[in-house]
Amino acid sequence: MLLQAYIAENRMFTPEKMDYPLFFNHQNQKLTRAGIAHILKKYCDAARKKNPLIPKSVSPHILRHSRAMHMLQAGINLIYIRDFLGHAHVTTMEIYTRADTEMKRAALEKVAVRMDVDLHDWTEDKSLMAMLRELC
Repeated sequence: MLLQAYIAENRMFTPEKMDYPLFFNHQNQKLTRAGIAHILKKYCDAARKKNPLIPKSVSPHILRHSRAMHMLQAGINLIYIRDFLGHAHVTTMEIYTRADTEMKRAALEKVAVRMDVDLHDWTEDKSLMAMLRELC
């Protein structure tokens, strides 16, 4: 909806504007990575005045990484995350998809083997204890 309103507001549906970039700078040129970083920095600096917890260094890369991690934590398949981020291969996303501590804990809990049987005291096994003494 927002994108449709933006296109209508900028009259980008007209034939003469079909080759124009969707997002452009104040010179009506294609918005570059540097331009996006500049805009992000400007608004983060302004937001930091109201909330000092906003990090001093926020970049488009940090936003991509955060989005990828949130999607991964939500259980979204890596293939969909790859497509969302526009990567050609899943291996390209390794930088984004490092498992956080909670994800590691949950994975370990899934594969944990529960030992509900009563095991005898291994120190009472005379042959085992003799073998262990010989090792030392």
